[in-house]
Amino acid sequence: MGLAERRKALGYSQEKLAELLGVDRTTVGRWERGEISPHPCQRPALASALDVRLQEVETLLPPPQVVERGPGRPKPSDHPSAGDPDEMIRREILRILTVSGALAALPLDEAEALADGVQWGNPADFARMNGHLWQVYQRARTKGTVYPVVRDQLQTLQEALSGTRAGTSLPLLHAAADLFQLAGEVAFDSNRYANAAASYALAASVSKEAGAYDLWACALVRHAYVDVSEQRYREAVEVLRAAERVAVRGDNALTTRYWVASVQAEALAGMGDLAGCEEALARAEEVQHLGEDSSNGGWLRFDGTRLAEERGARYVRLGRFDLAEEALSRALGQHTLAFGHSYRRRGAVLADLALIGVRHRDPDQVLIHAREALRLAHASSSGYIIRRLRGLCEEFGPLVRDRRMAELGAEITALRAP
Repeated sequence: MGLAERRKALGYSQEKLAELLGVDRTTVGRWERGEISPHPCQRPALASALDVRLQEVETLLPPPQVVERGPGRPKPSDHPSAGDPDEMIRREILRILTVSGALAALPLDEAEALADGVQWGNPADFARMNGHLWQVYQRARTKGTVYPVVRDQLQTLQEALSGTRAGTSLPLLHAAADLFQLAGEVAFDSNRYANAAASYALAASVSKEAGAYDLWACALVRHAYVDVSEQRYREAVEVLRAAERVAVRGDNALTTRYWVASVQAEALAGMGDLAGCEEALARAEEVQHLGEDSSNGGWLRFDGTRLAEERGARYVRLGRFDLAEEALSRALGQHTLAFGHSYRRRGAVLADLALIGVRHRDPDQVLIHAREALRLAHASSSGYIIRRLRGLCEEFGPLVRDRRMAELGAEITALRAP
């Protein structure tokens, strides 16, 4: 029996199963055709919806589909639903990259001919608008609310780039690379890894074209986050090595290289490398020697204030729960105000503390922290917190015999990603 047969046997349509899992109907169809596979964070909910064990999900999935493509023949995923805002953003990003790359390659007279009669955009205005959007994104409870504005800004940038002479478009490319990273962040928070990775890759490409090394390195760091979230730690380490080389060429007064080190610590922890993780964390903590203006609050937000919670998260991944609990409790107690409006940060700390409770076989500790994280997930619709809580469910084991834990697991499974 395959995935489609199991779905039909339970009386579910593709739409109904998609609704239960918080994904698009087309995603379920692509799973059933073998075009893509469910992400690890989606499989527990899929197993629950299909009433099978987690290990049985793999047997229901068809083998990956190999698509023969000749020149000009698109992949199946190249025809997104016109109503999907995530795909609309990606199309705008691709269009801007095409325009900017073509303009950079054109001789001056041809570029001037293209720009004739088109009003020039003001790069300073784009920079200010992007900075405002990052602040809105950071403070928004539901990150998806930023989608429409990002889409409009991308359209405006496209028009400005189309009317820019060759050799004078660098400030606009800088603004575009900035905006691509924000589009990727919104997609990442919605668990749309493919779109997030596409946005970050384009941000890196345009940053390179603009000679903006810190922007370039930050785009690579965000791309590595996608690999870390899918537990592809070796791939993440490779991307971060590239980010490290790029960051060295950037501004010494910015925190870029220290953010690279912090995420390197996370990837190395995933590989079980305690010594490497500690070394990377030590490099990241050197950020404390920089001044207050070392982070711009937009595409570069790392300022060292979250090092305690990040150290705790690394120790959780390494299985050093004694060290992790001390660091996370300190972060939760000392940095409550520092969390500000970031439900995502607080939810991640709470999920890690709940996981430590699972390891200690202490259902009371799990319930205290997980229920608060669950409240934040409901309040923010954060796909990131939902993903962390679903990962927590996979670890319940014998604790699920406790009625309260079973109820908690059911509530988490019922959570819908935005």
